[in-house]
Amino acid sequence: MTNKVTPALLKKMKKSGEPIVALTCYDAPTSSLLEEAGIDVALVGDSLGNVKLGYENTLPVTLWDIRHHTQAAKRRNSRALLVADMPYLSYETDPREAARNAGMLVKEGGAEAVKLEGGQAMLPTIRAILKANVPVMGHLGLTPQSLHRLGGYTVQGRGRQDARRLFEDAKHLERVGVFALVLECIPKELGRRITKALSIPTIGIGAGPSCDGQILVIDDMLGLSTGPAPKFLKRYAALRTLALKAILHYQQDVKKHRYPSIEHSY
Repeated sequence: MTNKVTPALLKKMKKSGEPIVALTCYDAPTSSLLEEAGIDVALVGDSLGNVKLGYENTLPVTLWDIRHHTQAAKRRNSRALLVADMPYLSYETDPREAARNAGMLVKEGGAEAVKLEGGQAMLPTIRAILKANVPVMGHLGLTPQSLHRLGGYTVQGRGRQDARRLFEDAKHLERVGVFALVLECIPKELGRRITKALSIPTIGIGAGPSCDGQILVIDDMLGLSTGPAPKFLKRYAALRTLALKAILHYQQDVKKHRYPSIEHSY
């Protein structure tokens, strides 16, 4: 668990059959936990818009939001590959601008790679970012920044034509040079086919057990978030319930003059 995780190491892990463990990470305390656990990939995801900033979706997240949270995560990370999401409108309109923005997340934010959504339409952008010496992770399937075009948070690739398009997109992304590929909310058989066809690792979130690794939003996995849970989510803790219980306990102690006690006074 002491080896620094790099894109090259992830590819070796795929080849050896060692599963890749990834989680989102938005701050220094969480980064410290991931460090201690030996998590392989820490993603400063634009999901911070939902779970940290209170937005309804990821679209309002800015490049400066991602930079700020990447800087925080970087301060407690030495092992995991630290990947920063490219937020909406930071890469779609111009490849040169995308390269500058990706470079900023590395130079100022401390990221070691960036992730962006999209298939063949993003190939010129990915080439430009790679030319700026920034490793790129791809993202196919349910791409949250495209939620209005996709019609909401729905499983992608169910039909034969859509499945073929996603498969071809994955092959194009591999050829252009992405080092790994997130597959989100696609049928498990399609996840298996794409994973088997690629030499780069796939990291699934709702893409079945055949992917080379898995990622979850850490607030969802720890039971901190509210609202309905997608089918793929397994909650490994119920921290929101524990935190609320502690807050209510504190409230009652203060109201009834039980805190601070002599023990907690100078």
